[in-house]
Order: sequence, then C-alpha cells, then structure tokens
Amino acid sequence: MDMEYFQCYYSFQHMLKTGAKVKTDAVVRQRLIETLSTVPAIRVKSQEGPTAGADLIIRLRNPGGPSALICEYKSSGQPRFARQAINQLLRHRDINSGAYPVFLAPYISPETAAICVGEGVGYQDLAGNCRLSFGPIYIERHGFPNPAVQRRELRSLYSPKAERVLRVLLSNPARRWKTQALARGAEVSLGQISNVKRLLSDREWIESSPEGFRLSRPEPLVREWSSQYRQRSRAHELFSLKSESEMELELRRAGKDLGAECALTQFSAAAHLAPYVRGQRTTAYWSGDVQAVIRALQFKPVPSGANVLLLEPYDEGVFYGAAEMDGVLVVSPVQAYLDLQGAGLRSEEAAAELLEHVLRRQW
Repeated sequence: MDMEYFQCYYSFQHMLKTGAKVKTDAVVRQRLIETLSTVPAIRVKSQEGPTAGADLIIRLRNPGGPSALICEYKSSGQPRFARQAINQLLRHRDINSGAYPVFLAPYISPETAAICVGEGVGYQDLAGNCRLSFGPIYIERHGFPNPAVQRRELRSLYSPKAERVLRVLLSNPARRWKTQALARGAEVSLGQISNVKRLLSDREWIESSPEGFRLSRPEPLVREWSSQYRQRSRAHELFSLKSESEMELELRRAGKDLGAECALTQFSAAAHLAPYVRGQRTTAYWSGDVQAVIRALQFKPVPSGANVLLLEPYDEGVFYGAAEMDGVLVVSPVQAYLDLQGAGLRSEEAAAELLEHVLRRQW
C-alpha cells in the first residue's frame, strides 16, 4: 500500500469515526487530482463544477492529448450506477469536443472497471484504483481494498436474513420469483426481499421480466459471498473411537431420536456431493441440545485432535436445501461450499472441486 493512498484513506476513515461531515464526492475528486499530479507532463489549469454539463470538468495543460477531463460521480460504483454515469459522460463528451470522460465513485470493483474500459471511459475511486488513458498518458492502479463506507453494503447483503434469500435464489437459479413467493420460501419479510433485490440489481446479477426476477449470474454472487463468509456458528470439538461413516449414521439416528436437525457440512458434505473429496473428521450442524447428543453418543470434548465437529447454527437458514444422501442428511452444495472456506486441511481445493463439478453443473 503506497503512502499517498494510506494518508488519503486514513484521513477519510478518521472523519467517519469521529463523526465529521464528509463529502465523499469531494474526497474522490481530490484523489483524481492527486493521481494526475503524479505525471510531470500534466498541469491542472482549472476545475469547474458541478455544471449543467458534468459533475466536474478539469482543464489541463497536456501536450499531445485532450485538454479537459469530464467527470461524473456516483455514490455507488456498482455496475448499474456505472452504466448510468457512462451514458451521461458519453453525451457530455460529444458536447465538449472530445474531452476525456472519467467515472468517479467511492469504490470501483474489477467488474465495473471492465465496463469502463470497454466503453473507453476512465475511472478513479477513493481507494486508489484508477485507469486513465488519454493521448500519451496512461495511469493504472488496481488491487486496493473496498473502503469501509462500502463494506456496510456487503454486511447488509450477507447478513443472516439476507443469506436466506441468497440460498433460495442460488438453489433455484432458473426460477422466476415474485416478491411474496420468495419471501415465503426464504422465511423473511417483504422488506428484506426488496433490499436484497436492489443490491443484486445494482451488481447486475439478476434479470427481471413481467413473470418475476431470477438470478442470472450465480457464480459472481457465490464467489463474493464466500469472500465475506465467516463461520459464526458455535463449534464443539469432540473425539470418538468410531469411524467417520459410523459417526455420520449415528448422528442421523440421534437427530431423529432427540428431535434435532442434523446435517453434514464441510468435508463431510463434500464427500457425499463430490466423492473424490475426502476429509479427516465428521462435521455437522446440530440444531438441538448439543450436550444431549454428546452424552448419547459418548463423545469426549477435546482441546485438540478432534475427529467430530458439531456446529450450533447461527441461523436456521443453513439447513435450506439439505437433502438425504446415503442414509444421512447433507447441507446444500452452496452451504457446503461456503463452510469449506477457511476450514483448513486443503479446504479451498475441496471448495474449488465442489464449484467445478457440482455447482456449475446445477447452474
């Protein structure tokens, strides 16, 4: 992380934490000026805006290239907002004799960046990601993380209630949903459906028609979700002398006897969903009294060397789409994929196998 980026980012975060009034658009504009100032051949003559033609016009001394940048700012850098800004910028460019168009936002994802590049539009965000290509000038920086102001949006999309909606959509990607039917299927409020639909629409991951809307791009969704996913369930590390297959069947029977829901996850689920994946312990969600099953199956709690891991689910949504396989209940492929993230023991490789051989074939 370069020092210039760190100083700008830290200053913005400090203002957020202390409650100072922040005009994010002004901060992003200043970031663009700082980027331009790194090129000795460029001199900023003036800044104008907002005007009737654009949010910002920057006049330059630039030998051999455009003498002005026209800039449009949006409070979100998601693809839907980027396309709106790009349409405005291209109209402004025609009016302003070929000036170079630049999209500004708090954060611009690689997906949005690709849209800008395809349309011949430059971009700059608060984090420091940018691509400016006009005349003899070429500046590109990427890989800077998402500022906290945008991470709030991620927390909203991947909260436990919102995750219930995502599981339903990912498990039925071809189905077109009406709001009320989806709310019933996910067991959430209509307001929650509207919020998730808006966030997915901003990313251009759903398509709508009079018959309803459906998830059109499941893989980008599950990848972003997995990057944000953290195991929030309470874990109980246990030991048993019995084999993994014996443990799975005994947990299934104990769940029925004790009135608890039990579904295999992580490697235990992946081994049933994609048989070439193997783990070294039995892992399952257990929705009932954990101490009751520990006593019933004579598990021994251990600080290390556990071969049984029981998870008290942080939300009942983890059981959505669970199915009977080989006499045991297994979580959905989506849930198994998420739970493999960060599970250790080459879990990322197992998740990749699950994505390649199970999820993509369903989508």
